[in-house]
Amino acid sequence: MKTKTTSVAGMGATTLTNGVHFRVWAPNAQAVFVIGSFNGFDTEANTLQSEENGFWAGTVENAKAGDEYKYYLKTPYGDLYRNDPYARQMTNSVGNGVIYDAGQFEWGETNFETPSWNKLVIYELHVGTFHVKEPGKPGDLYGVIDKLPYLKELGINAIEVMPPFEFPGGFSWGYNPSQPFAIESEYGGPDAFKSLVKAAHEQGIAVILDVVYNHFGPSDLDLWQFDGWAENGKGGIYFYNDWKSETPWGDTRPDYGRNEVRQYIRDNALMWLEEYQVDGLRMDMIPYIRNVHADENPGSILADGESLLRWINSEIAERFPGKLTIAEDLHGLDSITNGTADGGLGFGAQWDGDFVHPVRYALIAPDDNERDMHSLEASLMRQYSGNPFHRVVYTESHDEVANGKARVAEEISDGDVNNWYSKKRASLGIAMVLTAPGIPMIFQGHEMLEDQWFSDTDPLDWQRVTAFNGFVKLHQDLIHLRLNHCGQTEGLSGAHTEVIRVDNEKKLLAYQRWQEGGPGDTTIVVLNFSGQAYNDYQIGMPDEGLWKVRYNSDWEGYDEEFGDLSSFDTQAEAMECDGYPHSANIAIAPYSAIILSQEKAQI
Repeated sequence: MKTKTTSVAGMGATTLTNGVHFRVWAPNAQAVFVIGSFNGFDTEANTLQSEENGFWAGTVENAKAGDEYKYYLKTPYGDLYRNDPYARQMTNSVGNGVIYDAGQFEWGETNFETPSWNKLVIYELHVGTFHVKEPGKPGDLYGVIDKLPYLKELGINAIEVMPPFEFPGGFSWGYNPSQPFAIESEYGGPDAFKSLVKAAHEQGIAVILDVVYNHFGPSDLDLWQFDGWAENGKGGIYFYNDWKSETPWGDTRPDYGRNEVRQYIRDNALMWLEEYQVDGLRMDMIPYIRNVHADENPGSILADGESLLRWINSEIAERFPGKLTIAEDLHGLDSITNGTADGGLGFGAQWDGDFVHPVRYALIAPDDNERDMHSLEASLMRQYSGNPFHRVVYTESHDEVANGKARVAEEISDGDVNNWYSKKRASLGIAMVLTAPGIPMIFQGHEMLEDQWFSDTDPLDWQRVTAFNGFVKLHQDLIHLRLNHCGQTEGLSGAHTEVIRVDNEKKLLAYQRWQEGGPGDTTIVVLNFSGQAYNDYQIGMPDEGLWKVRYNSDWEGYDEEFGDLSSFDTQAEAMECDGYPHSANIAIAPYSAIILSQEKAQI
């Protein structure tokens, strides 16, 4: 099945049966021409006609998909060669645009439905380093496709792809987009990304795309002073030209108050969901969209940015129900995920800084006395807008494992991640992530005990999957329990969480998760953040009877250095404890997690 979508909002290069229609916004141009391989890049051959409000348009009958092109602008500020802001494909960031037929990709008949948000397990990945086939070159989207069966076997049902838009050079994190509508040429271009989405859906995996709207560029940026006009030496028609332009990445904040720029960003967001069939968007650092300096300074609030986010999220909610928008905000505000009708920004979820920072500290701190279990309880129970699944929980992301920080295991034992303390506490952290209320996220390589820190030139070492196959299985078992593959732990994705015990002296945290409750649903999680084993530890239990151990992170099968302390099934009896009428004794190893539930009755 081919898509019927043409160029977004009639902008850019739209393929027709009788040629290609071009449309561009350049309000300060005196004349605009389209040049390309179809006319020998002749600056006088194909003139675009002036429309209202600074738009220029025209059809070139002998142009076709695959042809290279640019716009040639005559302006009061000189004659300018510019790539199409809506270019869907580029030869490279400083090359030419490529006319792309958006409707020719064969999607097939896969009937994929995005998992409900409480059932998502996200794997964040960077295309250039995830699977590199040729040393010295970045990985590409086809390399990611090759590893989808591995992710499916691991249990992952959603990938979050760091920005794959055209950027300068071949190596980048992706947060410096020069052409926001074009997929990076080194990664394979637009059809490669569509192929990834199609292949992921065939594997039952959703695709969430990381988009960047708080700034563009700052280099190789044809948007900069696009039609020559600018004020104060700043960016021209696509950017603020006063103090509101300032960002940590240069004076490159889009002008959210200008209708054509608002439309440009909205068109971009909707294109990925509609034409590319992605299942959600994660918006990078929105404090720099809703605020100039991201410091909550009332004098630098950007009402235009807030209204733009509401517009985009409202339209997505209306047109694509079930698609998830995620905000990176990290200010702990309900307003980010409150509905737009209630004055909120309308995001489906937000990255939770109130989870990752206290949990990472507790994992990395060298002394058990530094681990504050009350802080971890607050991290566990944090929710936004009255819904536990309005947040994404994690111990590692691209930001948390770079810029002076490293992977959790690396932080624990510098230069020696294959270390008992590193492995035990990294596995404890991922157990909390995958049993906490919220949408859990794993950063690429955590499951194979990747070391050091994230760099766009340091690819994953896939030999570690074999070397640390037990650690990979540890993650797989946790994910399978989270998604109730065993049929006995439905509560791990349930809406309800209750803390049973916060033991700050012994450094234990126990809690229950449930959806409807009862055997096969209610699930108990006990986390031991101390270096001490406990063989007969009593906790309250929600129901009497036999509770079976479904997971013990100290199992020797996960790592030969683990202690293999037997965490036994236990009988809950009528003995009050922790405010519950029943209690049981459990055994738990140092820096370990255990998960228990009752047997679901067989019908």
